[in-house]
Amino acid sequence: MSVDDIKNMVRELAAMLVDEPDKIEISEEQRDKAIIVVISVAEDDVGKIIGKNGQTAKALRALVNAASARKGKKVLLEIRE
Repeated sequence: MSVDDIKNMVRELAAMLVDEPDKIEISEEQRDKAIIVVISVAEDDVGKIIGKNGQTAKALRALVNAASARKGKKVLLEIRE
């Protein structure tokens, strides 16, 4: 699974969670030896992406981690407003 595939997966999952899916922005940054997938959503939707006690964010990060493990690279998910 490529980084673009991971970004598309995150976009599709986030679109199911938020009220304003058209405001989802996914970007990619390189830090040290890791690729950071950055998701930005509308201010009112940040809580929906993070979830109660961070459970939704934790689940999204676990999916990204599992998908990237198959690629052999370290890909992390960062949530921004």
